[in-house]
Amino acid sequence: MSLRKIAYEVEGELQGAMACNCSICSRKGSLLWFVPRDQFRLLTPESEAATYTFNKHVIKHRFCPECGIHPYAEGVDPKGNKMAAINVRCLEDVDLKKLAVKEFDGRAL
Repeated sequence: MSLRKIAYEVEGELQGAMACNCSICSRKGSLLWFVPRDQFRLLTPESEAATYTFNKHVIKHRFCPECGIHPYAEGVDPKGNKMAAINVRCLEDVDLKKLAVKEFDGRAL
């Protein structure tokens, strides 16, 4: 991702993404790629991103306060491991048509 208001690097092999149907993800249209938090590195100050939480307040949905784009979120997986959820729609040079997308029923939670 090029340097913008919010910029980051993520390590790993993007093999697929998740589309969640919860109230916020379905409206944002995010396609999420989950990686261990230590494979995610902000290149801009953390203070540049605003935070939104809802429901159980366990996921920090991070967004740009100027343009509203939601590039990533932070939380923990069911085992307690710190995770980053990368919105692959914000990654450059990703062919979304070739990406395997798994549906997740977030409304049921």
